[in-house]
Amino acid sequence: RVSAMTTDATPAAGAAVGYQPTAEELLQAAKDAKAQNPDFGVKRVWTLLKEKGWVVSEARVKKVMQESGLSESTAPNGTANGAEKEKADQSAQPADGSAQEKKKGKAAVVAKVQTWPEPTVPIMDLYPAGDFPPGELCEYLGLNAYRSTSAEKRELDRCMDTIVQEQREAAEVHRTARKYLVSIAKPGELMIDLCEKLENKVRELIKYNFPERGIAFPTGCSINHVAAHWTPNGGDKTVLQYDDVVKFDFGTHVNGRIIDCAFTHYFNPRYDPLAKAVREATNTGIREAGIDVRLGDIGAAIQEVMESYEVELDGKTYPVKAIRNLNGHSIGPYQIHAGKSVPIVKGGDQTKMEEGELYAIETFGSTGKGVVHEDLECSHYMKNFDAGHVPLRMAKAKELLGVIDKNFGTLAFCRRFLDRLGCKQYLLGLKNLCDVGLVQPYPPLCDVKGCYTAQYEHTLLLRPTCKEVFSRGEDY
Repeated sequence: RVSAMTTDATPAAGAAVGYQPTAEELLQAAKDAKAQNPDFGVKRVWTLLKEKGWVVSEARVKKVMQESGLSESTAPNGTANGAEKEKADQSAQPADGSAQEKKKGKAAVVAKVQTWPEPTVPIMDLYPAGDFPPGELCEYLGLNAYRSTSAEKRELDRCMDTIVQEQREAAEVHRTARKYLVSIAKPGELMIDLCEKLENKVRELIKYNFPERGIAFPTGCSINHVAAHWTPNGGDKTVLQYDDVVKFDFGTHVNGRIIDCAFTHYFNPRYDPLAKAVREATNTGIREAGIDVRLGDIGAAIQEVMESYEVELDGKTYPVKAIRNLNGHSIGPYQIHAGKSVPIVKGGDQTKMEEGELYAIETFGSTGKGVVHEDLECSHYMKNFDAGHVPLRMAKAKELLGVIDKNFGTLAFCRRFLDRLGCKQYLLGLKNLCDVGLVQPYPPLCDVKGCYTAQYEHTLLLRPTCKEVFSRGEDY
């Protein structure tokens, strides 16, 4: 992580007199100061930062320290020791989501605690100050190494703080929801039940309110030779089996800031080499991504790593092949595919990545041909981002377009979402919207039957000072 204070509690390299720290830097600085001087209160930490040339108010320091459990008025959150920890333990109330602790006649609000095994507390309630957990922070190397300490780039980075916090909130929702999904995705479960439980949980955790916050992409749960874009339509009876390889792919968003993230779920350990090949290929793509990097170079690096793996199934050895007609992509506000594609094989586009761009780095591996085609019944749809006004003659199509505009806008949706809204007999109207180009269908993408495919995906932002992988978690 990019730290704002060194171990001797002095400002980081590049910080000058008059430096205004970000919320993340201020929190790290307060933690460092408390670690070296456990008896320091808000006043003394604030004084220390002022002496080092930081421009920050005492009220802001107090707010950050209280909300992170560093101040005297709240529990020390595992950082204190001795008599101070004893006193906090004695005065602590049960974590019931609304507990408050009092000391010296003053009340300090304590952030709620997530419930498990089923998360029920909205993510915004866990971080009332709006300082959501950062993703994986990666410093730029080579010619871009200067960005970490450049005053100009730091200022540009501060200008993006609101966007970054929105992305981080959406990412924390995704991490929490997928942890819950893994806990309930067992052999014998109906796929439609798993999808609806996950989507309802996302709505609960993100405090669904279109268009400000919600689901950016319906739950893809493509099985075995189906690589992407499959989710059960209403009435589907597909059951998850022990020998299945499922690609769970869903998206979240806050104010249109999308997190698109996917992983492979399976039970039989014989698929370990396949999953590892694709996971390492995705990590390679993330490592290679950066400002001024050519997209084609990333694809070549991904393919080299993925195709170095083999998997043995039923006594036969299969090379893992990168699915060459599937790609990662850039992401824009309320736009899941913003124009640029990140190939996963060599020989791709030589366009360069640019500062401030958001990307979904995703890779697909297969034991089949390594090429997918459209097949099976369509379930995914999305209104074309650049679609203009098109006159519609069919009443059902006009009615359905109004539902889409009101509930999804230009974000992807599936037929189950329309069922949930009470839409009836809408298939003819939906086909008409597709025929005139207002809505784009996205049928399932399949390799040859009998093969197995895997997918891993993360969302990252090329910030001015560093690369942040928002969706990174302890799981992958």
